[in-house]
Amino acid sequence: MARADRPALSTVPTDDPPGAEAARRAVETLWRIESARIVGALARYTGDFALAEDVAQEAVAQALVGWARDGVPANPVGWLLTAARRRAVDAFRRRAALDDRYAVLAGQLAEPSSGDGDLPWDPDRVDDDVLALMFVACHPVLAPEARLALTLRVVGGLSSEEIARALLVPVPTVQARITRAKKTIAAARVPFALPEPPQRRERLGGVLGVLYVIFTEGSTATAGDELLRPDLAYEAIRLARTLAALLPAEPEVHGLLALCELTAARFPARVDADGAAVLLADQDRRRWDRSAIRRGTAALGRVVALGRGLGPYGLQASIAACHAGAPSVERTDWARVVLLYEALGRVAPSPVVELNRAVAVAMADGPQQALSLVDEVAAGGRLAGSHLLPSVRGELLARLGRSAEARAELEFAARLCRNVRERAVLLRKVDALGG
Repeated sequence: MARADRPALSTVPTDDPPGAEAARRAVETLWRIESARIVGALARYTGDFALAEDVAQEAVAQALVGWARDGVPANPVGWLLTAARRRAVDAFRRRAALDDRYAVLAGQLAEPSSGDGDLPWDPDRVDDDVLALMFVACHPVLAPEARLALTLRVVGGLSSEEIARALLVPVPTVQARITRAKKTIAAARVPFALPEPPQRRERLGGVLGVLYVIFTEGSTATAGDELLRPDLAYEAIRLARTLAALLPAEPEVHGLLALCELTAARFPARVDADGAAVLLADQDRRRWDRSAIRRGTAALGRVVALGRGLGPYGLQASIAACHAGAPSVERTDWARVVLLYEALGRVAPSPVVELNRAVAVAMADGPQQALSLVDEVAAGGRLAGSHLLPSVRGELLARLGRSAEARAELEFAARLCRNVRERAVLLRKVDALGG
């Protein structure tokens, strides 16, 4: 049995047969698109989530060798499913547990195939499998960092190396989180099944929260040398689209998708050719992705059409839509942005929301009123250690002409900031204030 943390696509045969590169590309493409469906189907068949992911990984490694030698099969998904399910049967045999699960698997493997190893693939169950996989990967028994890693692995199809690069942690750390997450799921006897309707909506918040964290880390990296990690952000968007297709009647799913699309639309203008951050006021809005804006606007329209009001993600998407539709910072409807932040603060209160509301108030009503709001946030102490509060406070003090205080706040923010590109912006503002 392969280890659960085995990188899915990094094990290319060392002798590199002629078809190795073509096989690798085929496996990579297939796995990125179909991994959630494959692992989900295997988890349903075996009743063992950890085993399903393990045997899927082994089937991928087998495909890298077999497809390089024999060519890509006519039904590659069926090939992987068959290979994985045979591995599962072997695992049950090794456990000497010839129970009902083994009998079912053995019976399925004995069914006639289409000639290339295909086994029955029930399209009516695929969507439920993927949705169940998301709920398992984001189960509340798991630590937050484990949910992120497991979701990117089993739902997103990313390898351990890709996840490590995205989250700026060592590969062994990612592997340990995934292994620990699987053990926790097994110990807690988490079933591979959709939650019952009463619990589904409650649990859905956890799934959306994981996707939101993945996206926000991609849209503004908390640490490192780059402001953006587009691959991570776009992976979150892909997963959000999948979830929206699976749960079309859930407004907050569409709200999260709208927020991600509208935010990602600004990516092309957020950094210059050298990767330096470009502030909103200085961005060339002609470079914004109009297709992403249309997709985000359409998703927000679906939230409204469902007629159940705007939740936290829908409200944030509405704020992003205000920016997306404005020709400039000055002509943004800041009064509406303030109202939306006030509503967001009531349904999902947090110091970051209050800080953002203060920024909007500064644009709508001036920096003095906004500074009072920021000082209230500071008094709460919940953003101590974050560069966000002193950076906003420094900007407001600068606008009020209190340059020495502004400089001190911005220097403090720069010391706290872990992202090189954001820190450079703060230091430029310090330099602009002079000595």
